[in-house]
Amino acid sequence: MAYRIPHALSPAAEPLDLGAGSNEPEPRPGSGGTRRAAAPPRRTRVSGLHLTAGAVVEAGRLLWWTAYYTMRWGLDRVSRSGGPDPRLRLATLLRGYLLRMGPLYMKAGQVLGTQSGLLSAEAAEEFRSFFAGLPPMSEPALRRTVDRGLPVPVAEAFASFAWQPVAVGSVAQVHRGVLADGTDVAVKIVKSGVRQRLEASTRALGTFLAAVHALCPPLRPYDLPGHFAELRPLLVGQCDMRQEAARQNEVARNFRGHPFLHVPRTYDHLCTDDVLVMEYVDGVPGMDPGQAGHPGPDLARRLQDVFYSMVFFHGRFHVDPHPGNILFRPGGQIVLLDFGLVGTLSVDDKWNLSSFYYACIRGQWQTATERFVRTFVANPERLVPHHEEYAEKLAAILRHHFQVQTSRWSTMEFFDDATRLLHGYGARASTRFSLLSLSLLTGEGFVTQTDPDINLYDNARRFTDLFSPYMSEAVREKFEHEIGGLSPRSMAARRDAAGYLVAPTHLDRYGLPSAFPLVITKATGAHIHDLDGNEYVDLSCGYGPHILGYAHPGTSRAIQEAVTRGSVNALGNPAELRLAELIAEAFGTGTKVILGNSGTEAVQMALRMARAYTGRQRVAKFEGHYHGFSDQSLVSSLFRYSGDAQSPNPVANSAGMQRTVVDETLVLQYGDPASLDRIAAHAGTLACVILEPMPVTTAAFDRSFLQQLQEVCARENILVIYDEVITGFRVRYGGAQHLADVTPDLTCLGKIIGGGLPCGAVAGRPDVIDIARTTGDPYLDIDTRAFVGGTMSGNSVTAAAGAAVLAHLKSHPGIYDELQRKTEWLAQELTTHAATSAIPCNVAAAHSIFSITFDHATPLLIRDRLAGSNFKANLALSYYMRKHGIYVPELHTMMLSAAHTAEDLQHVSRAFAHSIEEMKDDGFFTTY
Repeated sequence: MAYRIPHALSPAAEPLDLGAGSNEPEPRPGSGGTRRAAAPPRRTRVSGLHLTAGAVVEAGRLLWWTAYYTMRWGLDRVSRSGGPDPRLRLATLLRGYLLRMGPLYMKAGQVLGTQSGLLSAEAAEEFRSFFAGLPPMSEPALRRTVDRGLPVPVAEAFASFAWQPVAVGSVAQVHRGVLADGTDVAVKIVKSGVRQRLEASTRALGTFLAAVHALCPPLRPYDLPGHFAELRPLLVGQCDMRQEAARQNEVARNFRGHPFLHVPRTYDHLCTDDVLVMEYVDGVPGMDPGQAGHPGPDLARRLQDVFYSMVFFHGRFHVDPHPGNILFRPGGQIVLLDFGLVGTLSVDDKWNLSSFYYACIRGQWQTATERFVRTFVANPERLVPHHEEYAEKLAAILRHHFQVQTSRWSTMEFFDDATRLLHGYGARASTRFSLLSLSLLTGEGFVTQTDPDINLYDNARRFTDLFSPYMSEAVREKFEHEIGGLSPRSMAARRDAAGYLVAPTHLDRYGLPSAFPLVITKATGAHIHDLDGNEYVDLSCGYGPHILGYAHPGTSRAIQEAVTRGSVNALGNPAELRLAELIAEAFGTGTKVILGNSGTEAVQMALRMARAYTGRQRVAKFEGHYHGFSDQSLVSSLFRYSGDAQSPNPVANSAGMQRTVVDETLVLQYGDPASLDRIAAHAGTLACVILEPMPVTTAAFDRSFLQQLQEVCARENILVIYDEVITGFRVRYGGAQHLADVTPDLTCLGKIIGGGLPCGAVAGRPDVIDIARTTGDPYLDIDTRAFVGGTMSGNSVTAAAGAAVLAHLKSHPGIYDELQRKTEWLAQELTTHAATSAIPCNVAAAHSIFSITFDHATPLLIRDRLAGSNFKANLALSYYMRKHGIYVPELHTMMLSAAHTAEDLQHVSRAFAHSIEEMKDDGFFTTY
């Protein structure tokens, strides 16, 4: 029999007055209504700390009720020794204590209500009332709060409003209403006095923790005051409904189009500091998953997927995902509610967290210990004197959890063991990861309540396996049999070449897998043939150069004739003059050209000329824009991003990059007006801004942004450099700048202008290009001119090939219209096939450039396109398509050429339809 508190002292006996001296809500700016000004709270000085009168009351309450319930527990142990489950009796008393202490402490009760693994089922049941069955405020206080909280009168805002709440939590209560247009809404209202109570209790608790820290040396490594000081704004901020609506909308955007997760929309014109109005959603409360009409194991795995998606992909996670904040709907749909407490992981945190787990999964314990410190530890310097000893102990903990205990995985147990180890060396986990552990503690507790038999570790491995660019053993084994059997000679050649060749672009692709690279013996038109005699329709175009197809007759003839006449380099030749003339004509009267040997070279040349021309040193570039392999170009370009989205930090994407080059790069966000302000703010040091005007990852451009960028830079005497190495002469004769009708100062070119041979060029303003022309005075040249020459620059064979391609494109302008028609047709086919198979798939396509991602959302930023994309499926698609005679570059942009026929495209369409169905059957798109 459960122990019950006497009625006179029972927290549930009557509704509690949660106010700090008054049930009237304090005036808050912008919350609607007319309010009297609040008098400044009285403060008391205690041990050097300023406390409000409310905080002093809360401190007294804390001491009184802690002493009272501790005494009750002691008396209970004496009087009931050998009686019912002591954990149940403790839970009953603890529930009463937390409820007496107010909304701050009720959060702990909500966490405990999910911990049936730590507590007995009966003990956990004691805390389930914290999910939605807490005392409401009185109706008079409710009416005053609603009247003052809404921006318009109740009768004007709602056709009807139910004054009886449908749910009551620790901070707010929810009512049902109907808008004037008949829309059902849920109205979340901050309970009267809760804001003041939270302010006071957090201040009192902070003071208490500071005292404990000062008086108890053994607890100092935990830095409880420091932790709590970081948490306090989050705890108090959950009373701001306007901010909660913003968080709710952000999470909704992250999950837009998700197959089984729904976040109610908000009606922002009615939301204020005290009131949040949102879509009303019917559903089964999370406390009763058995009534959801969907198998518990499926619901549990879906819940775990949602929680992990928020952490690893979005970096915005629900801190208290307890059953009171979840609804289940028919078909297994999950509705996520209550965004008062939302934690944040930066893009750096997500990278570090993912890299840590990846090392653990691969059993790389030394690497994992180093990444753990970088990821989780707030004061890593404390560990340096004991590095070897600490690393050995942490490796043992990692092996225990990631190898031995996998059948009963608990993220919280892992965090707990690791945290104890940290404290032993005077170090502590960072606050944001303490929040993460709290979130996972609550979330995993809820998951195991929904399905007590779930294997959290196996489900987590399945989840992370889908979103990793690296093949799991199961996937590798499948493809080694199917793809390895299809091209054994290519595989053997790759193995042999490993002894004498490193090919980072294809055989040993940097940062991305190339488990089954092809070795090609012949390429004609839109088809390639490998060592094993397999023929494929090619969708790579050699990463872009072959817009006319492989071995185009005109190009081949020009190369043969140039070779016959002798491969001329380091001397002027007619082909060099013709190629430069064609490029200059394509970009308008007065344009001058300087030739190089690759797109990377073209970028290096342009940056040096910009520095020489302006006399400034710094370069600004855009996050996710790739400009070749030079140190400057790789900053924040490929996989790794850092800092706030609107104000990114520069970060290296390769070992060996010069630190000063990285640090001095200003990183911007494409399409974001804030980037224009940052350019203006740094104008005095910037030589240039370089960007892809039409990023190939999105196959789209922002005309308005490009125009504004040009205006700002012209005003500040900063050069604008377009990298059109891929888009130049592919999306239109000349490049994307002609589509956008914006002219930069310099344009970097490559790929197509070489006709399939190595070539690069910079075209642009004559006064800027002339900075590379000699003055005739060697002393003046060294002081004022930029040297960008190369032995093979403008060589006769490459120039002849490039001139032949450009001349053909110039005389056949219909090629571009035809490529666009092919692109639109194939994009529609792929989209239709994915929709028919109910597979989340986004096809970004324009002007012969394609990008396919298996994802339910369409993120705006390149950094977010990596979040949530099913990398495993994207990688697998390449190999499934290969089985059907189509070559798709792994995890790379696809392209069409003029050589692709209608039959080729139909072949691609059929292969895609078959491939995604096979992938679906093989479990690549499992959604439970």
